[in-house]
Amino acid sequence: MSELTTIARPYAKAAFELAVEKGTVEAWNEMLFFAGQVARDEQVQALLGGIATEAEQSDVFIKLCAEQLNEQGQNLIKLMAENERLAAMPAVADLFAELKADYDKEIDVNVVSAAALAEDAQAKLVAALEKRFARKVKLNCSIDETIVSGLVIKAGDTVIDGSIRGKLDRLVTTLQS
Repeated sequence: MSELTTIARPYAKAAFELAVEKGTVEAWNEMLFFAGQVARDEQVQALLGGIATEAEQSDVFIKLCAEQLNEQGQNLIKLMAENERLAAMPAVADLFAELKADYDKEIDVNVVSAAALAEDAQAKLVAALEKRFARKVKLNCSIDETIVSGLVIKAGDTVIDGSIRGKLDRLVTTLQS
């Protein structure tokens, strides 16, 4: 995976810089998301793997994406096919989405709780997290009854474990050492 990320980074960065310059960041994000989903499909991977020339691969890929790709998106596909990098398209889409989120000063936050959070609790949590991260927060809530009580918050590399289960686990570790 890290090899594909390394391969995809310059393509994602170039596409992002072009999108910012042209003011089409959202359109590019949608276009690359779609192309990434097409490239992830196992049948598409098998189809492209059976095609000998890069030009034919790009033509097939562009036809599969149909009107979802504008001219610049088609040029990106052709360039990636010429350089035998179409397999990195999902990573390009993911990296572009990360660049867009950073540009928009947004962050996805996963919150796990023992029970469903009320809307007012979610609003307070969003306000506190926006203050802490200095970004607009998109909250993704899920329920896991095994954490007993409290919350586990994951935002990027940051994990805040305020659950009873987490506290009990830390207590056990402390007592054993």
